[in-house]
Amino acid sequence: MSLPARSLRLSLALAAALPALLSGCHKADGTAAAPASGSLTGSPVAAVPPPAGKSWSDIVATTPEDGMRMGNPAAPIRLVEYGSLSCPHCAHFAETAMKPLVEKYVDSGKVSYEYRSFAIHSIDVPLTVLARCAAPDAFFGLVEQLYANQPALIQRAEQGQNAANAAAGLSPDKRFVAISDAMGFTDFFSARGVSVDQAHACLANSASAERVARDAQSYGDQGIDSTPTLLVNGNHTQAATWEELEPILQKAGAR
Repeated sequence: MSLPARSLRLSLALAAALPALLSGCHKADGTAAAPASGSLTGSPVAAVPPPAGKSWSDIVATTPEDGMRMGNPAAPIRLVEYGSLSCPHCAHFAETAMKPLVEKYVDSGKVSYEYRSFAIHSIDVPLTVLARCAAPDAFFGLVEQLYANQPALIQRAEQGQNAANAAAGLSPDKRFVAISDAMGFTDFFSARGVSVDQAHACLANSASAERVARDAQSYGDQGIDSTPTLLVNGNHTQAATWEELEPILQKAGAR
């Protein structure tokens, strides 16, 4: 899976190790994706009513694996996506999958959906920090906005590439603030409810970028080597599109 040739490849001098930054939605370090394990077949599961006055898609929480989970935390079918915010294949998945996934499966209480941001490109780091900067219930809306506007966002980022490269030499508390400002990320999130001051405070906390880097290293160590990677109940599905994934959810019991 590959990004356009103009994909950004910045040297950000991260404080924690990142996997190799590539021109595609792939982490090429010689690690093969973990094979599918166990069975993806299950009996039909019953719908579960959400808490009073809410939909299951309103229930969003951070998971121990540092993902963001939407839906019934006790759902019998658990969907996990490892996604890169700069990956066009992930953007296509979001465009085609989110509406039916939420309306037909998450809001039924049968399926929970967890997104784990996998920083396989350098710009994924500030984008992930900013997406997490808002309240948890805003996370998935911000991710959808990032994917819906991805081509324009990358084009705008390229315009600030020289300034962003220069910012890589700044101290950690200033580095990502300057990179985000130069590439237009701060303005993008400001227009979507994350104020400039709020964004700067999140980006100035170097621990946030280090967390994204540690997650990426951990996911790679687990055998995740491309995005999107989709797991159902812990099993690698080999699916990368909604057309491939929906029958798997149904076979697992969401029918």
